[in-house]
Amino acid sequence: MVTLLLDSTQLEVVLSPTERAMSFRRSNIVVPREHIERVQLTDDAWTWLRGVPNPGINLPVAVGAGTWKSAGGNDFVIIRGRKPSVVVDLAGHDEFERLVLTTKHGVALLKALRLDVASEPENVADIVA
Repeated sequence: MVTLLLDSTQLEVVLSPTERAMSFRRSNIVVPREHIERVQLTDDAWTWLRGVPNPGINLPVAVGAGTWKSAGGNDFVIIRGRKPSVVVDLAGHDEFERLVLTTKHGVALLKALRLDVASEPENVADIVA
C-alpha cells in the first residue's frame, strides 16, 4: 500500500520499489493541494478504473498499477485486491486527472486535508493521530 505524505502545499504519493516497478515510474507522484478537487473512499477500487494500462499492469482483482489512459485523461492507479481505497480527483494537474490508490489511510487523508498542517511532509496517519 502506498504511503501518503501531506504538508501545507502538496500531497505526495510515496511508492515502494515494488510499486515503482509495477507502475513503470521512477519517481513519486506529487500533487499541489490546490489541484485536489475531490477525495472519495471506496471498498472496490476496480469499479473506478477507466481506460487501459499504458504503461502499467492489470491482473484483475489482484493487482492494478501504472498509468491508465482513457478519453477522459490519464489516471494513476495502485490497487491491490479488494481492499479499502481512495479516489482523488484532480483539476489542472500536469500529468493525471485522477489517482486511484489502495490505502488503509483514506479516512486519515480526508481528515488531514481539512486541517492546517505543518510545512514539513508528514504521514497522513500521523497528522490526524
